[in-house]
Amino acid sequence: MSGSIVPEDLKYAPSHEWVRIDGDVITVGITDHAQHELGDIVFVELPEVGQKVEQGKGLAVIEAVKTVADVYAPADGEVVEVNAALADSAGSINADAYASWIAKIKISGPLSAELVDAAGYKALL
Repeated sequence: MSGSIVPEDLKYAPSHEWVRIDGDVITVGITDHAQHELGDIVFVELPEVGQKVEQGKGLAVIEAVKTVADVYAPADGEVVEVNAALADSAGSINADAYASWIAKIKISGPLSAELVDAAGYKALL
């Protein structure tokens, strides 16, 4: 989708997660393209703070009116914060996918080699 918003300062996974890197903590959400594809988001199953996550494995689950989608961890690590506001307003991801992050992870290994910059993600779309 060429109309999708793709901020230049983030990294992107082929599975449509965005990643903001801040030292050894990354913030993860889904891209504008992903929220458009999912449609109206009604629920986000968040990970637990303290939960260990594995690169490429499920981090969260997003339920939309017509489908359910997994959100994948872009690195090994531990969840240090979740966006608890999504429990009451999952649809905020539809309004602004980049403000409505899902989880922050303290990474314990390298980031996925599949992550690309904004230009690379636009090329994927």
